[in-house]
Amino acid sequence: MPAGFDAVRLAVTRRALVRKRAGAAAAQWPLLAASLGPDWPAVFAASVAGRPPTTAFDDGWELARALHGRGELGDSAAVELAEREVTFRRTGAGGHARRRLPAVRRAGRRVVVQLAGRVRHLRLP
Repeated sequence: MPAGFDAVRLAVTRRALVRKRAGAAAAQWPLLAASLGPDWPAVFAASVAGRPPTTAFDDGWELARALHGRGELGDSAAVELAEREVTFRRTGAGGHARRRLPAVRRAGRRVVVQLAGRVRHLRLP
C-alpha cells in the first residue's frame, strides 16, 4: 500500500472495482454468472484476486476454464464456454481472434461445432 493512503478507503475502492469488473464479466458471460447465482460475486472475486485487470471476456474465460478443469462448471455455462472456444482462439499477445478453421468441443451431452463461422449444437444420444 502506498504511503499516506487510508487502508480502509483503499479496501473499499478495491472491492468496488472488483464488483464493477464482475458486472462487466457477467455481461460477457451471462450463463456462467447465472450458473453461479448468488455465489457469482465471491467466486469471481476469488478468481481475479492477485491478477492484474484484463478484459471482461478474458476474466470470464479464465474463470470458466478453471471451473471446468475442476468439474464445477454448470451445464449451461459449459455450453457457453464451448461456444466461445469454437468461435475464438487465444493469440500470442494474450488476446483472442476469431477462428478460421473448423473447431469442435464437447459440453456434457452436446457437441458444439463451428464450421465456416457458424456455430451448431449437436445432441449426443
